[in-house]
Amino acid sequence: MKIIYKITYPNGKIYIGKDLTNSINYFGSADSKLIELDFLKEHRQSFTICRDILWESETASDSEVNQMEVKLIKEYQSNNPEIGYNAWPRFKK
Repeated sequence: MKIIYKITYPNGKIYIGKDLTNSINYFGSADSKLIELDFLKEHRQSFTICRDILWESETASDSEVNQMEVKLIKEYQSNNPEIGYNAWPRFKK
């Protein structure tokens, strides 16, 4: 099963990513340095993130999954630095 998921951080910002294996323990490859800027040390001691599956397919090609990921990043605007942590595709105002 291939999935597109949304990670929501305690500050409300989101990251959208894909997992071609549907691993329950995979939480994406968002830029840790970018996320760290939004959290003080005391906020980093304990916090909860949420992973929601937005889309799944047993038959989609990797190319189709990539296209869906970009579509959902744009739809949710998770590439807008005020909303999320996706650095690509570049956000255009």
